[in-house]
Parts: sequence; C-alpha cells; structure tokens
Amino acid sequence: MDPLAYVNGSFVPLSEAKISVLDRGFLFADGIYEVSAVLDGKLVDNASHLARLERSVGEIKLKLPETVERITELQKELIARNKVANGLVYLQVTRGADKGRDFPFPKADVKSSLVMFTSEKDIINAPVAKTGINVITVPDIRWERRDIKSVALLAQVLAKQAAAEAGAGEAWMLQDGYVTEGGSSTAFILTKDDVIVTRQNSNAILPGCTRKAVIALAEERQLRVEERSFTVDEALAAKEAFITSASSFVQPVIAVDGKKVGDGKPGPMATRLREIYVEFAKATAV
Repeated sequence: MDPLAYVNGSFVPLSEAKISVLDRGFLFADGIYEVSAVLDGKLVDNASHLARLERSVGEIKLKLPETVERITELQKELIARNKVANGLVYLQVTRGADKGRDFPFPKADVKSSLVMFTSEKDIINAPVAKTGINVITVPDIRWERRDIKSVALLAQVLAKQAAAEAGAGEAWMLQDGYVTEGGSSTAFILTKDDVIVTRQNSNAILPGCTRKAVIALAEERQLRVEERSFTVDEALAAKEAFITSASSFVQPVIAVDGKKVGDGKPGPMATRLREIYVEFAKATAV
C-alpha cells in the first residue's frame, strides 16, 4: 500500500506528493529538516528534535508554517495513518515558492512549506549494532554553519557515497587533522583511560540530539565524558569508537580506514550505551 505523506496541509499518497519547481528548498536548498525515530508507534526524543528545528529556522530567518505543537500532532497522525511501528519520520521546512528564481528572500508574503513522510526501519535489531561498522575518512568540505540542519547535503552525499563504494558504514569528515563528525552521525571514542570523547558543540558540527541524550545518560552513570576534538590516530589508539544518530541510536565502529579500533569488535562501552539509550528511548517515547 502506498504510504501517505503530509504536504502543506494535506495527507496525500507518497507517490503523488508534489511541491512547486519554484520551491526555494528545491532551487536553493533554502530549508531545514529533522528526522525523529519511531519505536512502537511513538516518537523518540522528539521534543529535542523540534527544539533544534526551531533553532535552525531561526538562524536562517525562516518562519515555521505551523506551531511546534501542531507539527507534533501532524507527525503522530502521519505515524498512525501509515501504521508505522518502528522507523523514522522525516520533516522539511522550506521558504516556499515565489513567482520566480531570485536569491534574496521573497518580498511578497510567501508561506513557508512543510512536508513530512515516514519510513519503516527496525533500528533496535539492526545487524550492524552487533557486528559494528567500518568508517572511512574524507575531507570536510562543508560550509561553516554546520550547526544549522540545512537540507544542503551535497557534501554529505559525496562522503557517504565514498563510504558505500568502500564498503564502509559511514564516513568521518576531517578538518585540520581532526574528526568533525560523520556524514549523518556524531563521532565518539573511548580512550585507554575510559574517557568518552566527542567533539564539543560549535558551528563546526551539528548539535546531535542523540549525542546530547547519550552524554547525559553517561554522566548520570558517573561515566567520564570529555567534549573536545580528536584525531584519527587517537581513534585508532582508543579502546573503542562509536557513532550516534536518530537513525542508528548508538552504533559501534570497529575500524577506521581499514585499521582496527581496539580488537576490531564492538566494545562493552558502546554496547552498554546502546542498551541504555534504547531503555531511555522506550521509556520516554510519546
């Protein structure tokens, strides 16, 4: 059965969902997106995602066409209509369609556009959660406002295509010798001294919602967390490495550029943090 999408006020079959060719998201990547996980038909950590959405649209002076409360209602309705038990909800807000193609913001009262769709995915039972993934490294060629969750994802597309061609599960992007983040994830390592390390939030990385939750859950358990940059050499010398994202939760990294991290198997810290996050996700999903 053709699932439904939400497009600017209407629920329509996904195969028939359309926007104008003049939509600024299509023409200029003038838009913001978010992805929330779904477990047992409920949204995971969605308030954090929508708070980030509000921040991102604010940074580019883009007005949401609906309140956050109404967006939440629409997400839940879309999940229910599509009978999604486990998966993802994607939403995108753009500056809408003007009468032509002009770089500055529309002068007329053009309403921003809101689209959503769902996808099925069994995140908890993903095989790579048990086997771990390899990552490759690529230069970070993105713009300087990576903290804004923009739909301008060409650099990430190229990075993740390179990973796919190399048989890897993710690409870690490098700038000035340091890991910034993954193509669609946050990068972590566990040092020999049992310190969990991930890059500090700044304009250089996206402030990951799963990252935020995992750090909080780790600190609640008196685990040591250090927010700082780290190199590939540090990752290769670490006990463990892992990534976090809404679409993978916590996923072990067993090799970087073909070289083993630790013993080349998912480590106990990443495994435990995944278990803790899944418990959190199930307990707080709404």
